[in-house]
Amino acid sequence: MTYDRLVCANCAAPVSEGRCPVCRANRERLQQEQGNPFEGLNPMTLITLLALLIAAVALLAHQTA
Repeated sequence: MTYDRLVCANCAAPVSEGRCPVCRANRERLQQEQGNPFEGLNPMTLITLLALLIAAVALLAHQTA
């Protein structure tokens, strides 16, 4: 979720405007969370996804040859 649609419960202003300390803190936290989509995945999941991608590419290459 992006913070541009959130409304602060403290000041009732959009969080993206950062009018109060609560807005600014939440805006900063949400910006940090949106940095890397793979950040929350464990290494085994990433290895499995990579292996599946390599297998899919190999299968497609084999079918077109």
